[in-house]
Amino acid sequence: MAKGCHVFLAHIFATKEDDKSEGKQVKDVPIVQDFPEVFPEDFPGLPPARQVEFQIDLIPRAAPVARAPYRLA
Repeated sequence: MAKGCHVFLAHIFATKEDDKSEGKQVKDVPIVQDFPEVFPEDFPGLPPARQVEFQIDLIPRAAPVARAPYRLA
């Protein structure tokens, strides 16, 4: 946080009254109805832990690279 910069902090959480996700199911989503062969009936859970964990270490106060991205076409 540099001097003279604006900083915003927000804390958002769902309360019992605000949680409208109860009763919603995956099969109610239109894209799932269009392609049922792609989506399984039940999800087994989160993927297993992998041996290699990916992370990007950030350098404090480092400026972004001032270079145009390469062209894709």
